[in-house]
Order: sequence, then C-alpha cells, then structure tokens
Amino acid sequence: MPQLGETVTEGTILRWAKQVGDAIAEDEVLVEISTDKVDTEVPSPASGTVLEILVNEGDTVSVGTPMVVIGEAGESATPTAAAEPSPVEAPAVESQAAPPAEPVPAPVTAGPGQAVVAPEPAGEKDEAVETFFAEPDETEKKPHLLSPVVRKLIRENEIDVSQLSGTGEGGRITRKDVEAFLESGPPAAVPAPAPPPAAVVTEPAPVTGEPATAPVTTEPGTTPVAPVGEEVDLSRVRVRTAENMIKAKATAAHVWTSVEVDYEPVERVRQAHKEEFKAAEGFSLTYLPFISRAVIDALREYPVVNSSFNLEEKKATFHKKLDLGIAVDLDQGGLVVARIRNADGLRLVGIARQIRELAEGARSGALGVDDLTGSTFTITNPGPFGSFMSAPIINVPNVAILSTDTVTKRATVITTPDGQDMIAIRHIGYLGLTWDHRAFDGSTAVLFLQRIKHNLETWDWEQELA
Repeated sequence: MPQLGETVTEGTILRWAKQVGDAIAEDEVLVEISTDKVDTEVPSPASGTVLEILVNEGDTVSVGTPMVVIGEAGESATPTAAAEPSPVEAPAVESQAAPPAEPVPAPVTAGPGQAVVAPEPAGEKDEAVETFFAEPDETEKKPHLLSPVVRKLIRENEIDVSQLSGTGEGGRITRKDVEAFLESGPPAAVPAPAPPPAAVVTEPAPVTGEPATAPVTTEPGTTPVAPVGEEVDLSRVRVRTAENMIKAKATAAHVWTSVEVDYEPVERVRQAHKEEFKAAEGFSLTYLPFISRAVIDALREYPVVNSSFNLEEKKATFHKKLDLGIAVDLDQGGLVVARIRNADGLRLVGIARQIRELAEGARSGALGVDDLTGSTFTITNPGPFGSFMSAPIINVPNVAILSTDTVTKRATVITTPDGQDMIAIRHIGYLGLTWDHRAFDGSTAVLFLQRIKHNLETWDWEQELA
C-alpha cells in the first residue's frame, strides 16, 4: 500500500484493474484505492505478470502492506518457506494460564525477478484491525481479523460474527462476505406461534366529497406505518463527507461570528477590468480572489487563526506556511477542499488562476490526495448560489473556516469625505467565520474579520491587478 498523501495511513481496495495472469507494464493502472479524502488510481511500479493478489477488493490495509506480487510469466508466487525454529518449552505456570498468542501473518517473499508492491517500508502492526472471537462452545475459539470497513458493517447491522464465513485469504471475512450475509439473511429461526388475526380498521369516507382512503390493516394495539421512500446507496464521497463532518462537530468547539462588508471598491475594479481579464485568462474575475487576498493578509496579522489545535497533546501548531483551502462543490455530488500551496506568496491574479485550476481539477477527478489535504485555513463560497449568511463546519484540523456569501445591491448609510451621512446604493455582502473556541476567543475572531473587512473596503485593488 503506497503512501498516497502526507496524512494518509491506510486505504481501501476498490478495484483491481489487473487479475492474476494478466500482463502489466510499468506505470499502467494496477489498482484503484479509496482513502478518506479521494479515490485514486495507482500505477504499477514494475512490468511483468500479476502472479498473486494479496489483498481483496473491499479490504482496508495500512501503508506499507504488500498488496500484489509481480514477476515473470510462469513463475510461482508462493513465498519461500522460512525455516521454522525448534520449539522451546515454556516453563509451567501453576496459577495463571498463558494468554493466547496473537496470529502472526505469513512472510511475503518475492522470488527472483518478482516485485512485491509495497513502495513504502512496512510499518508497525495495523492497530485498526481487531481480532474477534466466535465461541461455538467453551473449548474452541476461532479468530477473525477484520478490517475497519468490515468491522463497521458488523457493528451497524448488529451481526453475530460467528454466523459469518470468510472467503478471504486464510478464511478472513471480507466486506463481500458481510454484504452476502445481509442479502441472504440470517439462518432461519424456529417459527413463532401464529399471531391472532389482524383487525381490519376501515376509515369512514369523508363528508366533503373527497375520495375515501384505502382500508388500513393494523395489528391490535399498533399504529399504521406509512410506506418508506426509495432507498439509494450513498456514494463514497457522501459517506466520507458525512464521517468527516461528524468528526469535526465532535472535535471542535464551534462558534460563529459575522461582519457586513461594503464591496463597492472591489466591484468598481471588477467592472473596470472584467472584459480585459476574461480575454486574457479565459474565465471571469469573481469576488473570491479579492477575499482570498484580503484573508491572507489578515492571517499574517493573526497567526493563531492559521494554526492547528491538539488538546490531547496540549499543543497548538502555528504554521509557518499558509496553504489556503478552497471548498469545491462537485456539481452537488459532494464537497472537497482543494489546497493552494504557499498562498501567501501569490498576488490577486495568481490566486484567481489557482482557484480556477483546482476547481476544474476537482470536478474532473484529476487532483491527487496531496491536492485535497494539508490546508491550514479554509474558505467556502456559497455566495454564487444565493446564500445570505452561512455557518459552515470547520475543516479540522484547521481552527476556523470563512464563508463568503452573496454580494448584492442594498441601501446603506455611508459617510462622505466631508463627514456627512447619506443613504447610498452599494454592493453589500456578509462574511461568516466559524471558529474553534478551544484555539482562541471571540475578540480574536472579531478582530480577524474586521481586518478582512478593512482590506476589502480600503485597499487599492487597481495595483493588485497591475
């Protein structure tokens, strides 16, 4: 299992592009792997023939785990048997029985000319894999090594693991085994005595002339249940999003603060340069690059907002670099956060280009794991959809996320250069900051937002486009 990203520790095998006996060239797609952030196709590190597949589809394994053996056609993929050490008798213990030994996986040894696909050195034992014991009787125990995916399915469906039969290597229970069990159902139980005949309750026809409803049949003492709607399988992106959102809400102490921004200076520059910019760059100049540029400056002034918080270790990490995360909507099919590396070294046009490229790459599936992880501060932009004020969930381990909502014309009070107050039509919008109260307090959150507001309303944006 290769290291697919800086923070990725395991992956789930979605699909093998090659099967045992198939020829494969170096860099040809070998397997598709799912992580908690993205699905990615992994190329083969060597040319040859697939001799053995060591990890089944649906299994989740840690980085460094051997997955497949590639060698010359006709070679045996059977690992070379290691010499077994002579048994050594352990001293007898009168008062305490020795604990059962943990199962030791067989060594994976490639023969001459073979390549074992494990680009990274094998790490320590995967702590996410647990051993379950089914007890048919008091004298026999059968171990089952379960991946996190399989373990989750068993928990969610309240399955007795002793009823499952494993088809994986060494009798290991795989996701397909659990799904097959759920489809076929548990072993038939002894039929219970037949219940008394159901009482038929027929509702009288309404007096308003409306058609009468169909009779409702219920068991005595029960309430009629309306038919359920259509059930659909969740996409992997939706499942990952749900898991990450629950984790974020359970981890960070969410608080929301907002400010009103007068975008009139930004709007005038946009209108003056929109045609020239689109002709040169091929896309429109939106508010988001302006906001991002203002945010980068504010993060320099308030570095705690660009930090990570770890309560268990009682430490906060103040990041030396600023990797700006931009939330990208996958055409209503999910949401990912794309990372602009070293955003503090970019000017307005460079930021606009990066946002455009990352959005297109995310929607086409062209981004890698490192493009979708590692941000230090995140911006989400529901404004184009017409939002008024939004309170997004923090993209942990970030300690804050900024929401940029719709900018529209509104009547507001302004002060003229000579000190007179007057009502004017201006382009007004709101910025909402969801922040982690464990990392900093409300004064910092408000001052950070006020710095962004000040930048947007007072900077010379003409020179930023020069």
